[in-house]
Amino acid sequence: MTSAALALSLTLSFSSFAALALSMDRHHRAVFRVPAPRSRFRSLRAAGWSGLAVSLAASIACSGWNFGPVQWIGGLTGAALLVVAVMSYRPAWLRAAAIAALPLAMIALPFAMGS
Repeated sequence: MTSAALALSLTLSFSSFAALALSMDRHHRAVFRVPAPRSRFRSLRAAGWSGLAVSLAASIACSGWNFGPVQWIGGLTGAALLVVAVMSYRPAWLRAAAIAALPLAMIALPFAMGS
């Protein structure tokens, strides 16, 4: 396991969990201060679950079937803790943090796949 592969898993999982958190009415109101339409909830939920699937695929591609799922679970745990911390202390920052995590994942991708 390289640090780039872990960073890739962590950033993808963080953005996915942020989308899943924002698909809940209570968290969406905490971040945006307005209610959201149902279609936005559905699209955020679909993006969150799809992102988690991509995160699993990236972990398996980087580390193989033997260690990839273990690395993915570790990334899920770290990402979930980060989302909970951001939602607890600075909910307005969640959107910006989730959007910033995606370019970081794209930067980590070539390093993770190269190792």
